[in-house]
Amino acid sequence: MLTLKNLNATDVKNDVLAGFVVAVSMIPEAVGFSLVAGLSPIVGLHTAFIIGLVTALFGGKPGMVSGAAGSIVVVLMSLAAQHGMGYVLWATLFAGLLQIAIGVFRLGKFIRLVPLPAIHGFVNGLAIVIMLAQWHMIAGQGPLMYGLVLLAIVVVVLFPKITRVIPSSLAALIIVSAVAIGWHLSTLRVGDLADISGSLPSFSLPAVPLTLDMLKIVLPYAVVIALVGLIESLLTMTVLDEMGGKKGNGNLESIAQGAGNTLCGLFGCFAGCAMIGQSIINFTSGGRGRISAAVGAILLILFVVSLAGYIGLLPVAALAGIMLVVCYNTFEWSSLRRLRRMPKADALVMLVVTLITIFTDLAIAVISGVIISALVFAWQHARIRIRRRQQQQDKVVYQLEGPLFFGSAAAFAELFTPQQDPQQVILDFSATRVMDASGVEAIDKLTARYLQAGKSIRLRHLSADCISLLSKAGPFCSHELDDPAYLVAEEDYKTDDQPRGKESFTLRT
Repeated sequence: MLTLKNLNATDVKNDVLAGFVVAVSMIPEAVGFSLVAGLSPIVGLHTAFIIGLVTALFGGKPGMVSGAAGSIVVVLMSLAAQHGMGYVLWATLFAGLLQIAIGVFRLGKFIRLVPLPAIHGFVNGLAIVIMLAQWHMIAGQGPLMYGLVLLAIVVVVLFPKITRVIPSSLAALIIVSAVAIGWHLSTLRVGDLADISGSLPSFSLPAVPLTLDMLKIVLPYAVVIALVGLIESLLTMTVLDEMGGKKGNGNLESIAQGAGNTLCGLFGCFAGCAMIGQSIINFTSGGRGRISAAVGAILLILFVVSLAGYIGLLPVAALAGIMLVVCYNTFEWSSLRRLRRMPKADALVMLVVTLITIFTDLAIAVISGVIISALVFAWQHARIRIRRRQQQQDKVVYQLEGPLFFGSAAAFAELFTPQQDPQQVILDFSATRVMDASGVEAIDKLTARYLQAGKSIRLRHLSADCISLLSKAGPFCSHELDDPAYLVAEEDYKTDDQPRGKESFTLRT
């Protein structure tokens, strides 16, 4: 939260100046992303103001800038096209509430379970989707449109080599607009695509009634918006942590992002999240405190109210050129260079997520990437084997190696032939860890097989927690001085490690 402690004139000056740069740099992308989603540019500008101000004042990383982001827009594109703005507002509202819940219950760290190949896949996919959206806007508009788009791209690329006083995207917007307006060029303008009426955002509930059929459509989008928004925000926070040397609070940022998106849904805007480009601009411009991002959001809405008529005169070519450069910079080109050296499973995940993002939507893509990665992980670790077999007349000792869980339970059962083993059997689990209830059940079933065969069985080096869960094999477990002390994953159980901070867990780990 913004406080007046430890503020000095130099920091305030730097934050205010950086906030001005942030405000002008957000206009092109907020307008451009709104057009990509098929919505009014004013909606995107209102989004940037609301979520930008809320996260600036209450977020977990001072100086981080939030607004209308491409990753969120890609998710909303199909929802807006098929069902309209009312569904977008409900999806934004539910996504915000979910993000608040994630922050309140300190679940932000679990966002890191999304594998890196899946993140690269959806980043590459959304870059391609945004590029295709730009192409659909400029296709068939003639040489003049293509020339202005090329001019915008050249300015964005070359302007930083001349000066960094103003962002290159803003310079491109000014130069291309000056050419189009000054020479009265007949080219597509923002005002030709949507009504531009500058005003402050006003409170209004979504016009679509809250029904079960609506929830079935909206909730999957809301979940993906919440997760994608938090992934991008927490990744941006990580980058800024490295730049500034101070660690942000991920759970606090989740709550702030959720509060901002909830307000966006109640004030007629779509969802947003942290914007890495504007955040880096803010940091490199000297904005390291909350004042910088707050000033940026406030100046932005002042621009909207006072300059709305001029926004309608902006040439679409300028915005398309800027967005094409954004697409190029968004695409993870390094992932292509590493593709041949990646494990085949990781390469498959990245390609599948990219293709699903392009041809369906980001919601299915992210979920598919997580599922495929989880299945690959389970398959790679579902390897349990007999490391050593020692037989002495009427006794045999099996030394096992590898994790015992749902993925390896079937293979574990196939390792043994009770009918062919001698009378006394000892299973040594010193190099094995029983991970979940499936592993416990597998031990119980194997014990029952040996007892039915009339054999004597002993189980060594199982943890006390595991032994307590065994219903059939428990009496046949020996207690050794070097028994392990791990816990077994089981539903409806709270661990005794709650004194660490304020976190609690519902699974044994």
